[in-house]
Amino acid sequence: MKRKINFKGFIDTTLREGQASPLMFDTRKYFFSPEEKKKIIEALIRLGLSHFEFYSPVVGKKEREDFLAIKEYVRKMSPKKVVLIAHCRCHPDDINQAVKAGFGGLNLYMGLSAEAEKNYGKSFLETLKLIKDLVVSTRKKYPYLWLRYSGEDAFRTPLKRIFRVYDEIAPYVDTFGTPDTTGIATPDLVKKRIRSLKKRYPKNNLECHFHNDSGYALINTITAIENGAEYIDSTIWGMGERSGISSITGTLLNLYYLDSNLTKNYNLDLCYPVNVLMGSILKMQVPYNEPVSLTNRTHIAGVHQKAVLNVKKSYEVYSLEKFGVTKKQLLLGPLTGWNFIYYYLKEMCDFIISPEEAKKITSEFKERVEEIRENQIKPEELLDQIAEKYSLAKIDIPREHKERRIENLNGN
Repeated sequence: MKRKINFKGFIDTTLREGQASPLMFDTRKYFFSPEEKKKIIEALIRLGLSHFEFYSPVVGKKEREDFLAIKEYVRKMSPKKVVLIAHCRCHPDDINQAVKAGFGGLNLYMGLSAEAEKNYGKSFLETLKLIKDLVVSTRKKYPYLWLRYSGEDAFRTPLKRIFRVYDEIAPYVDTFGTPDTTGIATPDLVKKRIRSLKKRYPKNNLECHFHNDSGYALINTITAIENGAEYIDSTIWGMGERSGISSITGTLLNLYYLDSNLTKNYNLDLCYPVNVLMGSILKMQVPYNEPVSLTNRTHIAGVHQKAVLNVKKSYEVYSLEKFGVTKKQLLLGPLTGWNFIYYYLKEMCDFIISPEEAKKITSEFKERVEEIRENQIKPEELLDQIAEKYSLAKIDIPREHKERRIENLNGN
């Protein structure tokens, strides 16, 4: 029997988990500036997100001051309710500083596995008592706060341990976190564990957080939603520790094609602009493995180019136009066939050319393709040089018409 999907939204953690991404060091960025953080959160609010996770102010002066500025900025720019959440250890200092700074929610976490016992130097029973005392006291002091508790590394932790702790605090929290901290979860394990937790805690939300160490972050995310998880932690580009987590736009793409009603509260056409914004901040292209990207509409092999020129759905299953990707690229290179060279010279360069001439030009282009690297020229320049030898006539298109011309590579 198909289970009811009750997806309520994202907990964006770009400004927390995202800042721990190796990309921040690869690009020598190291941290987002206050202005960059404002741009990121404004773009995500416009996309449709409403819950945002930050580091606890206890992390340092910069994070504390940045949050105070962002809190005021969000209050002024957004008419809808936005929940700003602090990522806190189960430690009074983290909680007190977060409350003092004005956070609307606390994401508490502490590991429950055997590995965590060694890390904390505490027995499981000592950890259980610490968590229960802290959660109960926090709820009594701050009944208005969004309160989540996560058993860190939840997919390496036996369910019996998780149940033992969650049973004690279920009446005091809004949400239980189920993080795959080490990226060890498989879709099958996710399905079983989410169903077990929802069956035992039907009144509590489940929030999931999947790392990509095994390459499963996105499929685990969708599996969790299909099996009852209400909230998902994601970031722009899936940025995060090590190999990252699930991306916001990749998740939205998959949810739309799973059931478009799941994404009705999101402005999907802003997905690609959000990804481009991050690219402008990090001074790099949107990653090749991000589904909502121009790379995902770039065709290089000759067989692919011919097919896309004829019927775009040959190699483009999803309509990325809905997600803000309004262009595609067919790139000239050593794999290009005569069909695209014919199209390029005729439709883009305005030459009067026959298919036979295009085939001859293609043959010479392939023979001389190494000149691209040897002479450090663009493929288009080499093709232009070859085409000149054939003394092809050009169609004289008035400039005003040429400027209004739109290339149609949609096969329509």
